[in-house]
Amino acid sequence: MNDPTPLRIGVMGAHSTGKTLLLRRIEMELRANGVQVMRTGNVGRRAALVPLPKMQHHTAESTAWVAATGIADEIAAGARLEDEPEKVVLADRASWDALAYFRAACEWRRQPIVRADRESLYRLVSARGHYDLLLATVLDPEAPVKHKHDYDARYRTLVDRHTHDLLREENLPHVRVTNTRPATTSPSSTRSRSA
Repeated sequence: MNDPTPLRIGVMGAHSTGKTLLLRRIEMELRANGVQVMRTGNVGRRAALVPLPKMQHHTAESTAWVAATGIADEIAAGARLEDEPEKVVLADRASWDALAYFRAACEWRRQPIVRADRESLYRLVSARGHYDLLLATVLDPEAPVKHKHDYDARYRTLVDRHTHDLLREENLPHVRVTNTRPATTSPSSTRSRSA
Protein backbone atom coordinates (compact mmCIF):
# COMPACT_ATOMS: atom_id res chain seq x y z
CA MET A 1 0.00 0.00 0.00
CA ASN A 2 1.27 3.47 -0.91
CA ASP A 3 2.02 6.11 1.70
CA PRO A 4 -0.88 8.59 1.27
CA THR A 5 1.24 11.52 2.46
CA PRO A 6 3.31 13.27 -0.21
CA LEU A 7 6.68 14.79 0.49
CA ARG A 8 6.16 18.53 1.00
CA ILE A 9 8.71 21.07 -0.18
CA GLY A 10 8.00 24.73 0.52
CA VAL A 11 9.77 27.91 -0.49
CA MET A 12 9.55 31.34 1.09
CA GLY A 13 11.32 34.67 0.80
CA ALA A 14 11.03 38.20 -0.51
CA HIS A 15 9.52 38.84 -3.93
CA SER A 16 11.76 38.54 -6.99
CA THR A 17 14.33 36.36 -5.24
CA GLY A 18 13.89 33.34 -7.51
CA LYS A 19 11.35 31.23 -5.57
CA THR A 20 9.25 30.21 -8.56
CA LEU A 21 12.26 29.57 -10.79
CA LEU A 22 13.81 27.41 -8.06
CA LEU A 23 10.65 25.31 -7.73
CA ARG A 24 10.37 24.94 -11.51
CA ARG A 25 13.90 23.54 -11.62
CA ILE A 26 13.17 21.15 -8.75
CA GLU A 27 9.97 20.06 -10.48
CA MET A 28 11.81 19.36 -13.74
CA GLU A 29 14.47 17.31 -11.93
CA LEU A 30 11.88 15.29 -9.99
CA ARG A 31 9.78 14.59 -13.08
CA ALA A 32 12.90 13.53 -14.99
CA ASN A 33 13.42 10.93 -12.26
CA GLY A 34 9.86 9.59 -12.44
CA VAL A 35 8.46 11.39 -9.40
CA GLN A 36 4.90 12.69 -9.65
CA VAL A 37 4.77 16.38 -8.73
CA MET A 38 2.08 18.97 -8.07
CA ARG A 39 3.14 22.60 -7.68
CA THR A 40 1.02 25.26 -6.01
CA GLY A 41 1.31 28.98 -6.66
CA ASN A 42 -0.19 32.21 -7.91
CA VAL A 43 -1.86 32.92 -4.56
CA GLY A 44 -0.75 36.56 -4.66
CA ARG A 45 -2.18 37.03 -8.14
CA ARG A 46 -5.44 35.42 -7.04
CA ALA A 47 -5.58 37.68 -3.95
CA ALA A 48 -5.35 40.71 -6.24
CA LEU A 49 -8.37 39.45 -8.19
CA VAL A 50 -10.53 39.19 -5.04
CA PRO A 51 -9.33 42.09 -4.57
CA LEU A 52 -7.35 42.02 -1.33
CA PRO A 53 -4.57 44.33 -0.16
CA LYS A 54 -1.11 43.02 -0.99
CA MET A 55 2.54 43.66 -0.26
CA GLN A 56 3.05 46.53 2.20
CA HIS A 57 -0.75 46.92 2.40
CA HIS A 58 -1.37 43.39 3.77
CA THR A 59 -3.90 43.20 6.58
CA ALA A 60 -4.64 40.40 9.02
CA GLU A 61 -7.62 39.45 6.83
CA SER A 62 -5.67 39.36 3.55
CA THR A 63 -2.90 37.41 5.28
CA ALA A 64 -5.39 34.86 6.60
CA TRP A 65 -6.83 34.49 3.10
CA VAL A 66 -3.40 34.02 1.51
CA ALA A 67 -2.29 31.50 4.15
CA ALA A 68 -5.56 29.54 4.09
CA THR A 69 -5.68 29.48 0.28
CA GLY A 70 -2.08 28.28 0.09
CA ILE A 71 -2.77 25.57 2.66
CA ALA A 72 -5.93 24.50 0.79
CA ASP A 73 -3.95 24.33 -2.46
CA GLU A 74 -1.31 22.12 -0.81
CA ILE A 75 -3.98 19.76 0.56
CA ALA A 76 -5.71 19.55 -2.83
CA ALA A 77 -2.40 18.91 -4.61
CA GLY A 78 -1.63 16.08 -2.19
CA ALA A 79 -5.07 14.57 -2.73
CA ARG A 80 -4.56 14.56 -6.52
CA LEU A 81 -1.37 12.54 -6.01
CA GLU A 82 -2.95 10.06 -3.58
CA ASP A 83 -2.46 6.92 -5.68
CA GLU A 84 1.10 7.71 -6.78
CA PRO A 85 3.94 5.71 -5.16
CA GLU A 86 6.44 8.61 -5.30
CA LYS A 87 4.88 12.02 -4.92
CA VAL A 88 5.92 15.55 -4.03
CA VAL A 89 3.95 18.73 -3.43
CA LEU A 90 5.93 21.89 -4.18
CA ALA A 91 4.49 24.88 -2.32
CA ASP A 92 5.38 28.13 -4.06
CA ARG A 93 5.12 30.22 -0.89
CA ALA A 94 5.09 28.02 2.19
CA SER A 95 2.42 28.93 4.74
CA TRP A 96 5.00 30.76 6.93
CA ASP A 97 5.62 33.14 4.04
CA ALA A 98 2.25 34.87 4.52
CA LEU A 99 3.10 35.62 8.14
CA ALA A 100 6.50 37.08 7.22
CA TYR A 101 4.88 39.35 4.61
CA PHE A 102 2.28 40.53 7.13
CA ARG A 103 4.88 41.26 9.80
CA ALA A 104 6.91 43.22 7.24
CA ALA A 105 3.80 45.17 6.15
CA CYS A 106 3.02 46.17 9.72
CA GLU A 107 6.59 47.33 10.27
CA TRP A 108 6.58 49.19 6.94
CA ARG A 109 3.43 51.06 8.06
CA ARG A 110 4.88 51.48 11.58
CA GLN A 111 1.77 49.78 12.89
CA PRO A 112 1.81 47.35 15.82
CA ILE A 113 0.31 43.91 15.26
CA VAL A 114 -2.84 43.36 17.29
CA ARG A 115 -2.27 40.45 19.66
CA ALA A 116 -5.44 38.59 18.61
CA ASP A 117 -4.40 38.87 14.94
CA ARG A 118 -0.87 37.67 15.69
CA GLU A 119 -2.17 34.66 17.64
CA SER A 120 -4.85 33.64 15.14
CA LEU A 121 -2.50 33.94 12.17
CA TYR A 122 0.19 31.99 13.99
CA ARG A 123 -2.29 29.17 14.76
CA LEU A 124 -3.42 29.07 11.14
CA VAL A 125 0.10 29.01 9.70
CA SER A 126 1.62 26.61 12.21
CA ALA A 127 -1.23 24.10 11.77
CA ARG A 128 0.19 23.11 8.37
CA GLY A 129 3.65 24.67 8.68
CA HIS A 130 5.66 21.45 8.63
CA TYR A 131 7.60 20.85 5.43
CA ASP A 132 9.90 17.95 4.68
CA LEU A 133 12.16 20.53 3.06
CA LEU A 134 11.82 24.27 3.55
CA LEU A 135 13.78 26.59 1.26
CA ALA A 136 14.31 30.25 2.11
CA THR A 137 15.64 32.59 -0.54
CA VAL A 138 18.03 35.34 0.50
CA LEU A 139 17.56 38.83 -0.91
CA ASP A 140 20.28 40.17 -3.16
CA PRO A 141 19.51 43.92 -3.26
CA GLU A 142 21.56 44.23 -6.47
CA ALA A 143 19.45 41.69 -8.36
CA PRO A 144 16.90 43.23 -10.75
CA VAL A 145 13.18 43.05 -10.01
CA LYS A 146 10.26 42.72 -12.39
CA HIS A 147 9.03 46.25 -13.01
CA LYS A 148 5.48 45.13 -13.77
CA HIS A 149 4.90 45.03 -10.00
CA ASP A 150 4.71 47.92 -7.57
CA TYR A 151 7.81 47.07 -5.52
CA ASP A 152 8.93 49.13 -2.59
CA ALA A 153 12.62 48.48 -1.86
CA ARG A 154 12.25 49.10 1.87
CA TYR A 155 9.32 46.68 2.11
CA ARG A 156 11.20 44.04 0.11
CA THR A 157 14.12 44.30 2.55
CA LEU A 158 11.72 44.02 5.50
CA VAL A 159 10.17 40.87 4.02
CA ASP A 160 13.60 39.30 3.71
CA ARG A 161 14.46 40.16 7.31
CA HIS A 162 11.12 38.96 8.69
CA THR A 163 11.39 35.74 6.68
CA HIS A 164 14.70 34.83 8.26
CA ASP A 165 13.72 36.16 11.71
CA LEU A 166 10.59 33.99 11.66
CA LEU A 167 12.53 30.89 10.64
CA ARG A 168 14.98 31.49 13.49
CA GLU A 169 12.28 32.31 16.07
CA GLU A 170 10.30 29.18 15.21
CA ASN A 171 13.45 27.06 15.03
CA LEU A 172 12.41 25.78 11.60
CA PRO A 173 14.98 23.66 9.75
CA HIS A 174 15.52 25.18 6.31
CA VAL A 175 17.99 25.67 3.51
CA ARG A 176 19.03 29.24 2.71
CA VAL A 177 19.15 29.75 -1.05
CA THR A 178 21.33 32.53 -2.42
CA ASN A 179 22.21 33.57 -5.94
CA THR A 180 25.48 31.66 -5.61
CA ARG A 181 24.85 28.34 -3.85
CA PRO A 182 22.52 27.05 -1.13
CA ALA A 183 23.64 26.92 2.47
CA THR A 184 22.02 24.68 5.07
CA THR A 185 20.85 26.27 8.30
CA SER A 186 20.20 24.04 11.26
CA PRO A 187 17.43 24.95 13.70
CA SER A 188 19.99 25.67 16.42
CA SER A 189 22.15 27.95 14.33
CA THR A 190 21.56 30.90 12.03
CA ARG A 191 25.02 30.69 10.49
CA SER A 192 25.16 29.54 6.88
CA ARG A 193 27.50 26.86 5.65
CA SER A 194 28.07 25.56 2.13
CA ALA A 195 25.93 22.65 1.04
